[in-house]
Amino acid sequence: MSVAKVIEITADSQKGFEDAVQQGISKASESVDHIKGAWVENQEVLVEDGKVRGYRVHLRVTFLLKA
Repeated sequence: MSVAKVIEITADSQKGFEDAVQQGISKASESVDHIKGAWVENQEVLVEDGKVRGYRVHLRVTFLLKA
């Protein structure tokens, strides 16, 4: 039997949404084992002085709990 847990995280990048997702998963994997997937709940563009300055994603990360 497998049991999974979901956590919510937010990650930023100056490069793009894909990089923000990668940064978020990479950072989460430093303290969470057995990550199996993630759902991008929301995306935002960070704007300063009328210019795009960054990209932000809100993720729901799923991982398996150890039996």
